[in-house]
Amino acid sequence: MRSTRLELALDTGAIALPPEGRIAVFRPRAGDDLSALPKARVQVITGFRPDHDHFTGLGHACATAPEGDYTAALICVPRARAEARALVATACAHLPPGALVILDGQKTDGIDTLLKDLRARVDLGQALAKAHGKIAAFPSGPDLSDWSARPQQVDGFTTLPGVFSADGPDRGSIMLAGVLPAKFPSRVVDLGAGWGYLSRAVLTRDGVKELHLVEADHTALDCARLNIPDPRAHFHWADARLWQVPHLAGAVVCNPPFHTGREADPGLGLAFLKAAAKMLAPDGTLWLVANRHLPYDPALRAAFREVEEIGGDGAFRLVRASYPSRR
Repeated sequence: MRSTRLELALDTGAIALPPEGRIAVFRPRAGDDLSALPKARVQVITGFRPDHDHFTGLGHACATAPEGDYTAALICVPRARAEARALVATACAHLPPGALVILDGQKTDGIDTLLKDLRARVDLGQALAKAHGKIAAFPSGPDLSDWSARPQQVDGFTTLPGVFSADGPDRGSIMLAGVLPAKFPSRVVDLGAGWGYLSRAVLTRDGVKELHLVEADHTALDCARLNIPDPRAHFHWADARLWQVPHLAGAVVCNPPFHTGREADPGLGLAFLKAAAKMLAPDGTLWLVANRHLPYDPALRAAFREVEEIGGDGAFRLVRASYPSRR
């Protein structure tokens, strides 16, 4: 979808790329086709590890943050309004006055709202609509620094726009923290650690000597480093489905994601459960919170010899699963 809008804008002359210089592409998602852009000049900028690995595998230069200056920027608009604004401000900060800033996004991700916000502040060109989205461009120059991402303090934690549950811990994580045991094994993994809410709870328990925070969102992990200033904590920017534990763990805590976009993807959470089972010692335990409607029971019972629901409410269930199967 993104490629069809970009090709239309370039083919019709509605958007003209500069003849030389680097082009920053902010936050494309795996599966986005960037072939309409000159690959040798493109740098993909994303802190989401699966997307970073995808574009690296395709031969694109990739980074988690802008490196130096560019002659143009393409922003693949995310759903979160504050994050989208912050990306625009970041792009403009790395462009000379008059350089091209391209915005591309789905209507369901808020592209109309972003374009409306920008029209009052910049010389925004005509938007082209195609494939349930829009693409438009403007010359950099106006000061948009007030849109920059700024840390916020939530219940003693630092978060940033765009991270999951940036306004505070989600209810599922709060519920899981409340049933964690008073004593843990020495080695624990927080799989999909986010900005560190569950990790801080784990570190208040007895017995923990080593805690591995595994998180795919680079920004969230940076927040976790601030929130968990504990020498027992080890931080891993990684796809939790693929990460290999250095030594088998005695426990895993997990509030797995189940969205890759707007639509639910239970397969994502199932992959987290299978990964958790593989990284646990033979007598290890998974402490899990999940939305009650998700079809995790067959996978849990295939992966663990003991599975017990230990709490929850109408929306969430809390599960303790022990003794991973080695079948």
